[in-house]
Amino acid sequence: MIDFKKEITQKISRIVNIEVDKLIQFLEVPPDSEKMGEYAFPCFKLAKELKKAPQIIANEIKEKMILPDEALERVEVIGGYLNFYINRETLIKEVLNEFELKKEMFGSSKDGAGKNIVIDYSSPNIAKPFHIGHLRSTVIGGALYNIYQFLGYKSVGINHLGDYGTQFGKLIEGYKRWGSEYKLEEGPIDVLTQIYVRINNLCNQDENVLNLCRDNFKKLEDGDPYCIELWEKFKGLSLKEFQKVYDLFNCKFDSWKGESFYINKMPEIIEMLEKTGKLVESQGARVIELEEESMVPCIIEKTNGSSTYATRDLAAILYRARNYNYEKAIYVTSYEQILHFKQVFEVAKLLEMDDSYKENLIHVPFGMVLLKEGKMSTREGNIIKLEDLLEEAICRATKVIEEKNPNLKNKEEVARKVGVGAVIFNDLSNSRIKDEIFDWDTMLSFTGETGPYVQYIYVRTKSILDKAGYIPGFSEIDFSKLQDKFSIEVIKVLYSFGDIVKIAAEKNEPSVISRFVINLAQSFSSFYTENRIIGEEKKVKDARLYLTNQVGVVLKKGLELLGIEVPSEM
Repeated sequence: MIDFKKEITQKISRIVNIEVDKLIQFLEVPPDSEKMGEYAFPCFKLAKELKKAPQIIANEIKEKMILPDEALERVEVIGGYLNFYINRETLIKEVLNEFELKKEMFGSSKDGAGKNIVIDYSSPNIAKPFHIGHLRSTVIGGALYNIYQFLGYKSVGINHLGDYGTQFGKLIEGYKRWGSEYKLEEGPIDVLTQIYVRINNLCNQDENVLNLCRDNFKKLEDGDPYCIELWEKFKGLSLKEFQKVYDLFNCKFDSWKGESFYINKMPEIIEMLEKTGKLVESQGARVIELEEESMVPCIIEKTNGSSTYATRDLAAILYRARNYNYEKAIYVTSYEQILHFKQVFEVAKLLEMDDSYKENLIHVPFGMVLLKEGKMSTREGNIIKLEDLLEEAICRATKVIEEKNPNLKNKEEVARKVGVGAVIFNDLSNSRIKDEIFDWDTMLSFTGETGPYVQYIYVRTKSILDKAGYIPGFSEIDFSKLQDKFSIEVIKVLYSFGDIVKIAAEKNEPSVISRFVINLAQSFSSFYTENRIIGEEKKVKDARLYLTNQVGVVLKKGLELLGIEVPSEM
């Protein structure tokens, strides 16, 4: 498609002799395209360089521009701004022609062809509940996986399971003491949580018990048969429970290699760090000092010789560089781990691998999911399990369907798509860095700017096409029949889709796409309300049906990028 932004900035560049890449950053989208055009250029950005007042610069540029042309109808000066009005006939042809060429891949690109993106996300802890605190990592990471894939990259989704660490020393100790009191196979996660809370309380009261737990973990690292047997049992039962949640999300991973996978790879990391001379002893532990980077030391080995999260993350970085040749390695975790990843990425600069791998380690932090009462904690036992949340969402969706469309076919499947979609969309509808206060009513609302609303608009497009009984061919479309205000607004939103996906990837921010699908759904709703489709004369009807089909396809794709399935009926 014609890149209107580039067309505008190229014209300005030829007049003011400033490079396009610099000018294009200044281009803005006005709030009212009818009065202020589709794009506005603030000439005060050039005032210092050109040594003239913004208004004078704007008038001089306007006078030297030759318009109209294929891309632009006209330019107006408003204050110190140049306001550009695009050629709407060209816009319509470009958007519809691009859709005819790409169909379901409209908005995609091949920017990432031949490049790998490794995304580390979800990563729940074995033997702990898969609670709503894990929701954000799972859905944000899943959305980024889809977004990069849509841009031509090969996405590699890694579920870096928390299947190692001191907590297993605690669980082993707790199970030794009280295992016979519980029936582990009946609700294993709940039982393991109870044991964990119980042993953690005892550790808080008695440091000798905490030391026994640490010793258990060291034994696990050293290959103690009993500790390994228990660890494998806890892991197997946990994965079985986790899979129930992933099935509800329709979520899959390319790798399930957790922390334990890197046990035999850590000696190489320590050897590399030793060669640098920067691995030093500190209070019995071995650390990399990061004082020059204004950070506390990064602990590589604990006082008893056992490994740390950092050691295992470093081993994972080296493994992923060697095995995936990544363009970017993205880590999706809460903002509580910002310092941890700053430390790890800094220490990774000391590893023996190409600089490109070291420079493209990216932490994508997100805000916490908080209860009204405050932060959740497994140790305190105040958590909401994700499976319970999703089941409740499905239950509420079922009630809505029973009230509004009791004769709907496949009610259970529709309720799953709507309920789970509502949860995902709610999580991805705002900037990921914001904390999310968990509230049933807010999360599962089926009105306003929600996932179910966008799904409903998609279903409406489908029902219109079903009622018409056909989708007109592209060669039959009379573009002049889509010149009304409401058609143009829909087409403008559609035109932006490719840029929106790229922005979402550049910022690692799925909410950009959430905002897009809401805008498209609302624009189509206004179009449908103001423009009759069925019953109009043939040329008008065909043009509007074709646009309706495109809206449906793009809404479905936008939701799919977020990890949300769409029902065919609601």
